[in-house]
Amino acid sequence: MAAHPFLRELQLTLKILSRNPSAVMGGVVIAAMVLLAVGAPLLAPHDPVKLSLGERLMAPGAAHYFGTDELGRDIFSRVLFGARISLSIGLLVITVAGVTGALIGATSGYFGGKIDNVIMRLMDVILSFPSLILALALAAAMGPSLVNAILATAFVMIPKFARLVRGEALVVRELPFVAASRVAGAGHGFIIRRHILPNCLNSAIVLATLTLGDAILIAASLSFIGLGAQPPTPEWGAMIASGRKFLMDQWWYATFPGLFILFTVIGFNIFGDALRDVLDPRIRR
Repeated sequence: MAAHPFLRELQLTLKILSRNPSAVMGGVVIAAMVLLAVGAPLLAPHDPVKLSLGERLMAPGAAHYFGTDELGRDIFSRVLFGARISLSIGLLVITVAGVTGALIGATSGYFGGKIDNVIMRLMDVILSFPSLILALALAAAMGPSLVNAILATAFVMIPKFARLVRGEALVVRELPFVAASRVAGAGHGFIIRRHILPNCLNSAIVLATLTLGDAILIAASLSFIGLGAQPPTPEWGAMIASGRKFLMDQWWYATFPGLFILFTVIGFNIFGDALRDVLDPRIRR
């Protein structure tokens, strides 16, 4: 029995990725972070929010692998639970931005004309602001909270997906099978849903992988300045913000959350870059 086309495509993609050192390295980093996040309740030796003032600012050792903070909380445990929060933030941001941006881009590219012009000018306005500055302004306007930080970060990333999918849609709408659907009486919504969006999926997946690290970094930056996760939530950006006051003497406080952000962002970036190369049709020939 022949394999489903999707399964054949997935097998081919995984086969090519396995031969790419960058993809393997990035995949290992991402897998490690996911495993740490999922297994945090089992791997964490201490309660991440439990106070122990008698053990405040202890250096890394057998009792506390990454040391403790100014309230005696175990940093290793907080970093593990922080992985759950940061990865969840990244996935939520990319999901909201990706779905919204893809719908906007597909609609803009399919209809073209005045609709395309208006939508793209709005996207250009958003892109004219630095992502972090705009996210900061939006989060400050909505109020400090993790939900608002996620919404603000997602908003500034919508234009990236919209412009990418719009460019793909401009090409796909001219293909014969789209014209055949129009002749057969298919509605605009059906064509966008069944023909335009599926043919833009590969590019959107690559962009999602590449920008997931950016989403985590922006959300951590908002938490760093007090506009994201609020105490006692064990979020990496908020932990760095608290630990910077002790950086000269208690270096471990801010260092370990910072390293986890660094490795996570690099992992997604190099994996996304390799995935972009793999999904290039020219490489499959």
